[in-house]
Amino acid sequence: MQIVQSAFIPALLAAVGLYALYKGVDVFPTFLHGAKNGLHTAVSILPTMVGMLTVVYMLRASGAIDLAAAVLAPVFQLLGIPKECAALTLLKPISGGGGLALGSEIMKNCGPDSYAGRVAAVMLGSSETSLYTLSVYSGHLGLNRTRYAIFAALCADLTAFAVSAALVRLYFPDV
Repeated sequence: MQIVQSAFIPALLAAVGLYALYKGVDVFPTFLHGAKNGLHTAVSILPTMVGMLTVVYMLRASGAIDLAAAVLAPVFQLLGIPKECAALTLLKPISGGGGLALGSEIMKNCGPDSYAGRVAAVMLGSSETSLYTLSVYSGHLGLNRTRYAIFAALCADLTAFAVSAALVRLYFPDV
């Protein structure tokens, strides 16, 4: 099994090269064109990424996320989301790294096998950094108005968070 895993990527690259040879594609210029486009994309989304990271660090450092989580915790508890995970529901749509750090903090404080630890783990795996993703794509495409995309993404995140808590209760009733 280890040999198959070790050989998969080289075999895939060889298959792509052979397919390109079969189709008559000049691989290196095509690769350079793709790399140039990728670099252009990276440069164009850089200001948006810097802005989003600045916002996340400011929200965390100022305590605004924790304050908003404390205010919204009773609402989240109606959805079955533990109060320990309230800040995670606010931070995860903005920052994956911030959400992961907060999830790690929840697991350290409450334990990975606690209800809050399990809900945090499922939340981290079942949701997207919606606002971050929308801002990067919108910034790259030059969109100024996102219409209903932000509302739809936040509704999807809230659904993922509520379903995460429900599934943890369903599959781990002893917690």
